[in-house]
Amino acid sequence: MVHTTIITTDILCTPAPAFQPMAATATVATAIAAEVTAVADIRDDFNQTDVLGEQVSLTETRMNVQEQFGQIDIYVFDQILRGNITSGMRVLDAGCGYGRNLVHLLREGCEVFAVDADAEGVEHVRAIAAQLAPDLAPTNFRVGQLDQIDFPDNFADVVICNSVLHFARDDAHFLAIVAELWRVLRPGGLLFCRLGSRIGMEFERLRGNIFRINDGSEWFLVDEAMLMRLTDQLNAVMVDPLKTTIVQDYRCMTTWVLRKRRTGSGGRAGV
Repeated sequence: MVHTTIITTDILCTPAPAFQPMAATATVATAIAAEVTAVADIRDDFNQTDVLGEQVSLTETRMNVQEQFGQIDIYVFDQILRGNITSGMRVLDAGCGYGRNLVHLLREGCEVFAVDADAEGVEHVRAIAAQLAPDLAPTNFRVGQLDQIDFPDNFADVVICNSVLHFARDDAHFLAIVAELWRVLRPGGLLFCRLGSRIGMEFERLRGNIFRINDGSEWFLVDEAMLMRLTDQLNAVMVDPLKTTIVQDYRCMTTWVLRKRRTGSGGRAGV
């Protein structure tokens, strides 16, 4: 909320009092002293107890946005703001990397799990979790492949797969990953995917659905028809319409967010 201070014409038109330098100086000095005293009292009170009677420090409450949220993807942040990802949920980050989307979730008390093929990235996530959520077991964070996720069926309330699926080797690999993401998601749960696409731009096709994007990289790219067909095959509910960001002359990134039906959700994915 933006608070706007309005200066009224009554204030602007009020005649200024006669200039009294000594009196003005004394008044200002008295006001400043009172303000400093009041702030000091507030600081002392705050440093002693919070509303729950627990010992706190004013300096402990200071945290900038990056410290609170890390390098979180803006579209993951959108799901948090809308209440689709909340504290207490079990969240699996499939392809967690170095944990860019997990800082806030760890702070907020989510039961976080993660998997990635990069052992160094997983170790980094363990270190972050040890600091922000020390009650979580280190075994929550595992090295593994996304086409064979080492978690049971119907495991997580939320599965995040951010900027990973476009690294699939081919159609079979892509579908195997999607099938695993869907398998570990609980009925009623949320699957969040952000992935490379060719919605809005043309790319050089190399083979199958592998294209060369404009930095020379080879990506598996989906289109709208493919994502809608997969949604139907999974018998999923679309939480949002497809949203695509076009990075000028470079790539397209599409957000695909599904909810698993509580019944009849055993669909099978196929391109």
